[in-house]
Amino acid sequence: MRRELLTWDDVDKLIDHLIPQFDTAFDAMVIITRGGLVPGGLLAEALDITHILIASVDFPAEVAMNRAKLSAWPQFLQFPEDHLLTGRTTLIVDDVWGSGRTMTAVRARVLAAGGKPYTCVLHFNPYRNLFGSLRPDYYAAVTDAYIVYPWEVDRGPDRVLLPDPPGMG
Repeated sequence: MRRELLTWDDVDKLIDHLIPQFDTAFDAMVIITRGGLVPGGLLAEALDITHILIASVDFPAEVAMNRAKLSAWPQFLQFPEDHLLTGRTTLIVDDVWGSGRTMTAVRARVLAAGGKPYTCVLHFNPYRNLFGSLRPDYYAAVTDAYIVYPWEVDRGPDRVLLPDPPGMG
């Protein structure tokens, strides 16, 4: 799979592309950890959203009877209480919509809590989307690549090492 390594300037451009798209005033934001933390923070500041909540979702790595792991039910490790979402127009933010499982699971929970959910990502991958014509309400770019954001470089299990600058290696 092709990888695309983004810079902080690239992220700023994506945020700048998203902001004019918003045609709704939001009462709340649900940021999906961990990928949505940085874009959610940037958007909360730009849109002056102060009611910020966190959702953490896990999909089990293995499913009984060797079924594809894409069919696993989500496990919510953390999710706001219903009364914090009821009646609120809520922007749900993550970094990427790949399969769409995480975002649709969070959207369903916000809707069930009585919120009015809108979904937002920096990158939408329609080629991996498991939900047909369903897509994010707002997205900055369409991609078929594995996106590596600047906050992921040289950190964690998905460690990506930057090449040495010319003359340094």
